[in-house]
Amino acid sequence: MDSLTPSRSIAEEAIARDEEEAVSSEEEDEDRSSSSESESDHTLRQYSMINSYRRPSYVNPGARSTSIFSSSVPEHGWVTKKERAAMRDEERSLLRDNHLLPPKHPRRGSEGAASAGIGKKLSLGALRKTRSATDEESALSTPTPTEHTSLLHRSSSGGDPHFPYDVLDSPKTIQKTWDEAVAAGKITTTWQREAKVLLKTSGPLVLTFLLQYSLPVASIFTVGHIGKTELGAVSLASMTASITGYAVYQGLATSLDTLCAQAYGSGRPHLVGLQLQRMLYFLWLITIPIAIIWAFGTSLLSLIVPEPETARLAGLYLKVLIAGAPGYAAFEAGKRYVQAQGLFSATMYILLIGAPLNVLLNYVLVWQLRWGFIGAPIAVSVTENILPLLLFLYVRFVDGYQCWGGFDRRALSNWSPMIKLALPGLVMVLAEFMAFEVLTLSSSWLGETPLAAQSVLGSITGITFQIPFPMSVAASTRIANLIGATLAVPAQTAAKVAMYFAVVVGIFNVVLLSSLRYYIPRLFTPDAEVIELVAKLLPLCAGFQLFDALACNCNGILRGLGRQEIGGYVGLFAYYVVGLPISFGTGFGAGWGLYGLWSGPAIALGIVAAIEGLFIYRTSWERAVEEAHRRNAAN
Repeated sequence: MDSLTPSRSIAEEAIARDEEEAVSSEEEDEDRSSSSESESDHTLRQYSMINSYRRPSYVNPGARSTSIFSSSVPEHGWVTKKERAAMRDEERSLLRDNHLLPPKHPRRGSEGAASAGIGKKLSLGALRKTRSATDEESALSTPTPTEHTSLLHRSSSGGDPHFPYDVLDSPKTIQKTWDEAVAAGKITTTWQREAKVLLKTSGPLVLTFLLQYSLPVASIFTVGHIGKTELGAVSLASMTASITGYAVYQGLATSLDTLCAQAYGSGRPHLVGLQLQRMLYFLWLITIPIAIIWAFGTSLLSLIVPEPETARLAGLYLKVLIAGAPGYAAFEAGKRYVQAQGLFSATMYILLIGAPLNVLLNYVLVWQLRWGFIGAPIAVSVTENILPLLLFLYVRFVDGYQCWGGFDRRALSNWSPMIKLALPGLVMVLAEFMAFEVLTLSSSWLGETPLAAQSVLGSITGITFQIPFPMSVAASTRIANLIGATLAVPAQTAAKVAMYFAVVVGIFNVVLLSSLRYYIPRLFTPDAEVIELVAKLLPLCAGFQLFDALACNCNGILRGLGRQEIGGYVGLFAYYVVGLPISFGTGFGAGWGLYGLWSGPAIALGIVAAIEGLFIYRTSWERAVEEAHRRNAAN
């Protein structure tokens, strides 16, 4: 579609501008040696070879072993021998899948083509580490095969059992075949491969997001057993913090899903670190107005909440959260930085430490030290500042440092592409956040019991949301990397697989909430009235889980395409033109209470899934990749 071009060009414009500034900076350096000049010219020529695929490209957002570069990798410090071996494995696997290289094992005619095809489709080169990095480097000198080369030729050393065709399966042959295949558009993928990739990359993310979501939920668990008023207050404070702070950070940081992933996919890993710096400065600047709003939380909430004590406790909670806001912002930006490199397990490892620590702090401060209500936000703030420090240590000493080019003065300029993508992303995330969190605010007018029940319902649906949302993040990065690598058909296949997974996850959530509706609320509160009200409403919450999963994955695909503004427009229409009027009309006008308040978002999610799904279905993936390839080649 022609409408795909403007937002795609935003990301490409940012990459191009940063590259131009980098080249200008190099040209102004009078002390560089002649050898450095030659290397720089060589790299620039690689990026400007039109009609051929000559730039390094990470296609897969998964672990290092599933990365794909083009074979013409510039000799710079960002590509290690291990990465070179891993990318060669994945390239080899894709070439075999597309029948451009012989299969891994020689087959006799009696084995049949059908079984061979199944074997190739189910293989994932990312999971195979068949050779050492040293072998890969030395094998590059193997001569290219000719028509006189024997298919069963063995080297003087006896042959490599992992490479049954020797020179036909050598790194040099793979390099040549891969470049030709990509340039000719012969590289495709299978749904089996994409399903494996999505499962492998989203698995750690699901655990990551569940652990991160457990930070505020731990407070609700802990405070909920103090009393009904405290449970309502912590829910109201969490809602306010989400709308005015956390959703803002998450929404703005979604621009890195496009900028970092496409910079990484187009072979400019040093720009990933540059984009991270820009986002950090931007989010910390935004923290100033957020802190002011939280500081006056009690006064603001008193204007709209009928219960003075509830407003006072909620405002107190917000004041303490100010101390953790900069850390939360840094962690949100840092997550995108490592995810763009395919390091989806990094934040999982960090939260495996941070989440239990948060639970422990809640228990110790609230119950052991008897600080009561105030102990919960203190625990959250401490944890939010520890998380980015742990992530920094991981990047510095474990993995991910290769995309950090050091602090750069360019991070203080060229903000416009980031903001152009960040603002639609903010609208897209904030529209959905506010639509659901307004339910919490509205339920405060129905009484303490409905407000407490809303706190439980919001936490439950928030937990179930942590399954499709991480999958959408994995799909978003995968699609953005594929588009950055000029592979249109695989990107479209990845999007289809993500949607099928969304259906499966949605059905799973429906069954889970329906079957456990009388057991789940007991985990949050011992109050019998609250438990009964939650049990009555859970079937409705279960009913829209399918739409929720579909809408979430559609948003992820749009982020991968760089079309965040579509999700923003659709969200605004569905939630605020349709959803909230229905909620208020049925909840207060028709007297349905909390049941009526939840009916509006349920309908809105169905509208979001339908409209965004239709837009994605009509998207021209080939044109999107052609535009990206033309701009990258011109640079």
